[in-house]
Amino acid sequence: MPPALKENGASFVTLTMDGDLRGCIGALEAHQPLAQDVCEHAVAAAFQDPRFPPVEGDELARIRIEISRLTAPRPLEYTNSEELLAMLRPHIDGVILKDGYRRATFLPQVWEKIPDAVEFLDHLCQKMGAHANLWRTKTLQVLTYQVEDFHELN
Repeated sequence: MPPALKENGASFVTLTMDGDLRGCIGALEAHQPLAQDVCEHAVAAAFQDPRFPPVEGDELARIRIEISRLTAPRPLEYTNSEELLAMLRPHIDGVILKDGYRRATFLPQVWEKIPDAVEFLDHLCQKMGAHANLWRTKTLQVLTYQVEDFHELN
């Protein structure tokens, strides 16, 4: 194995079928060798994503795999919601929102489906289990990261 795969790394594995999400599992912080992290998340995306039933054998030919290697998340310091919007870099940054024990993330690839920053943050708050407008009314902990992604060719 190349040294980069032996080093600790954080990854997400995303499965799509016919262009629609079919599973996505990952880690935000590196805690094990990247190769092992990817293997574990590939299995989990196929069989343990609570939003979907386990992948069936007859689906395999239609499933596409995307692997995202994450950089270490960095805090984004802001004073108000307008400043937060101005600091976001669509299609470049993945975003983590934290509010107490709740947290949620969208990979940078999600900008392709939700290109508007307001809508992006609204959906991310909902994913976190909060009201869509929480980011407008409360200063949340915001972290950003980038990814190097690898995917199958169609």
